[in-house]
Amino acid sequence: MTGKVYLIGAGPGDLDMLTLKAARCLQLADVALVDDLVHPDICAMLRPDAEIVPVGKRGGCPSTPQAAIEQRMIDEARAGKTVARLKGGDPFVFGRGGEEMLTLQAAGVEVEIVNGLSAGLAVPATLGIPLTHRHFVHGVTFVSGHPHQDGDEPNWQALAQSGMTLVIYMGVKRLPLIRAELLRHGLKADTRRRR
Repeated sequence: MTGKVYLIGAGPGDLDMLTLKAARCLQLADVALVDDLVHPDICAMLRPDAEIVPVGKRGGCPSTPQAAIEQRMIDEARAGKTVARLKGGDPFVFGRGGEEMLTLQAAGVEVEIVNGLSAGLAVPATLGIPLTHRHFVHGVTFVSGHPHQDGDEPNWQALAQSGMTLVIYMGVKRLPLIRAELLRHGLKADTRRRR
């Protein structure tokens, strides 16, 4: 009998922002593969007999190779186990959840996506910053500040001139470059920003 993998978004780190569905799925898991950004209180919601496997990823630090994470999920599911793959935020917002889902499906493993609240939505709301406002801004763009490979940059001109709220994930280390590119491509220097 083949098990099942739940790709679970653990939200932005506040236990109160974990979805009810995610909390229920944690109780089903025999084994949990957990990213670094998942708060320990969320791991405490797993069954006491669940195996917890840290598979953290942080920029510039040693991390578990993506292929090893995917193979572990496949192996555990094929052994009949229920697997919780815990990811910070939402698995489909810069979380590689799409890649993992496709790999699991190609291996014949049943996978269910359990969305989570992404930091790009939760943090501004918590700080009272609307991403859209009927009178000021009519859209929002989410973009990675960390290119997949050298030369794989976003369209800075389109971003600078969109007139929409821009939410940049994983951009702290490249903030001077990001700022310079946006200004160079037409973003006004007095544009309101929040950090």
